Amino acid sequence: MEDVLDVYQRPCDAKRPLVCVDEKPVQLLADLRAPLPPGPGRLARRDYEYKRQGTSNVFVAFEPLANWRAFQVTPQRTRKDFAAFLSELVEDRYREAERIVLVMDNLNTHSPASLYELLPAAQAKRLADRLEIHYTPKHGSWLNMAEIEFSVVGKRLPDRVPDTSCLAAHCAAIERERNRLGASVNWQFTTADARIKLRRLYPSIEVG
Repeated sequence: MEDVLDVYQRPCDAKRPLVCVDEKPVQLLADLRAPLPPGPGRLARRDYEYKRQGTSNVFVAFEPLANWRAFQVTPQRTRKDFAAFLSELVEDRYREAERIVLVMDNLNTHSPASLYELLPAAQAKRLADRLEIHYTPKHGSWLNMAEIEFSVVGKRLPDRVPDTSCLAAHCAAIERERNRLGASVNWQFTTADARIKLRRLYPSIEVG
């Protein structure tokens, strides 16, 4: 925990950008009947019944010190999907960086090993060598600032999103708006706070 919190205290460095990465499944729901638009003296109406359309996955990369984020929607969540998202970040957005400081949770796909399932070994190693990874502790994924971005997405998505392309369009609109506004995260939880508020989680030593 302190490892991640200490990373958040580092100053902005274009050569070593801090990037929080996460992913989230989104359930796809379609209307069984077309909603009725509003009319004179009548509110818009929607049938309570819906059809389940499976799920899609949303990746997010959030750079808190630059107030920048990017979403990518994929039909599924696999190692190759994660590797494709990560390699695009490394070779496009951060191609000039010496190292990318990543904060992410311990999901089984969140590993440099995923790069080797998508790319030739030499290319995978070249990308992996540019990553400095800091994992959030077990049951501590809330320490990842990327989850704050997902909370915004959850509030702004419609109740029913019928398919992957529609979900991608909504996420792209949210991304554009928040980047245009330079939306930031006011993160104030520090290592000193953790040692006080979460003292019960620290190991204790009895001296006898």
